[in-house]
Amino acid sequence: MDFNRRQLLTGAAAVAGATMLGSPSVLAQAKPRVVVIGGGAGGATAAKYIAKDSAGAIAVTLVEPNASYQTCFHSNLYLGGFRDFASITHEYTALAKNNGIDLVRDRATMIDRDKKEVVLAGGRRLPYDRLVVSPGIDLKYDSVPGWSQAAEEAMPHAWKPGAQTLLLRKRLDAVPNGGVIVMIAPPNPYRCPPGPYERISMMAHSLKAAGKDRCKIFVIDPKESFSKQGLFQEGWEKYYKGMVEWLGPKVHDGLKSVDPASGTVVTGFETYKNAALVNVIPAQMAGAIARDSSLANASGFCAIDPASMKSAVDANIYVLGDACIAGDMPKSAFSANSQAKVAAMMIRGELVAARTFPARYTNTCWSLIETDDCVKVGGAYEAKDGKIAASSTFVSKTGETAEMRKQQQAENMGWYAGITADMLG
Repeated sequence: MDFNRRQLLTGAAAVAGATMLGSPSVLAQAKPRVVVIGGGAGGATAAKYIAKDSAGAIAVTLVEPNASYQTCFHSNLYLGGFRDFASITHEYTALAKNNGIDLVRDRATMIDRDKKEVVLAGGRRLPYDRLVVSPGIDLKYDSVPGWSQAAEEAMPHAWKPGAQTLLLRKRLDAVPNGGVIVMIAPPNPYRCPPGPYERISMMAHSLKAAGKDRCKIFVIDPKESFSKQGLFQEGWEKYYKGMVEWLGPKVHDGLKSVDPASGTVVTGFETYKNAALVNVIPAQMAGAIARDSSLANASGFCAIDPASMKSAVDANIYVLGDACIAGDMPKSAFSANSQAKVAAMMIRGELVAARTFPARYTNTCWSLIETDDCVKVGGAYEAKDGKIAASSTFVSKTGETAEMRKQQQAENMGWYAGITADMLG
């Protein structure tokens, strides 16, 4: 097992003793039922570890409408030409077969919390003893004036993977030399804090590699600062000098409107006309099933018990990943995977009297700036003062050696292989 696989499984090691050994009296009864909504980094991991570590004593059903899973993480590397689309596409077959999980290809439309049932689009009702909700994010289409769901083809977001990822790559490849790209960056909180800025790096890399170094990328950001800012700006200056211009709110004086038909972006400071590509990453909220079931609060995200990942409003429901309010933890695949292992442990403890341990969480986010120049940020977390709080953190430093950055890219690729196998193997 290499370093990266060991690092990925740290969260699992922290709960290792939770492999359950149910008593004969428990095993003789009908199996307790767990339904998991969402087959992403949180849901798939939770389903696997509940089923596998209960040794079949818990009946686990995973509800996921998609036949395959495209990862949002590393989709930027597809834009930059460092991965092909097939390499970020994964199947659910092994997850279900290897772990005895009932995979239901349907969409959850309602949670009947009184009856403890999940209602599917096809009309089926799935009873549960415990429910895991990991629906990811929905986009706030009305958060950018002039933009809408109908406009996402003209001004793609690609913040949900799949067809939008392919579209953004196609549109990027079509940008002429000297063309203007405008990115509308999202406000906090949002999926993958460094993600928009890694995307800028990968766009610039792709353009430069194609000989289009006269292109200009403007970033219209509602935030005063962003994750790994010094590291990204150091890299942009080093590799893409003159190509990338980041504009904070004090500079652009607010985003006023976009016009998808003409490719125009209007700010209080400047109007960008006939942009070759406008990438709109809007404000975000928890997936609809969480909001429609009153699991989300006024923020649009779901409050949880930091010691267990239980919903703050329903003790029979656990909320994971991008949909939850996770305190100091960022919204990332690594975070969701770590949270899922804690939730799986707690659910086994409740349903089959498995041993549990205090919740410990980890996260690392790698970002590629240029070939073999990768930076990272992360930390360890625990329940403290009513939230998931950082107990230690780390971040790459400016001026690191080329060898260190190259090693961090090797970690990045090793982590991807590790987490996808951990989720879906």
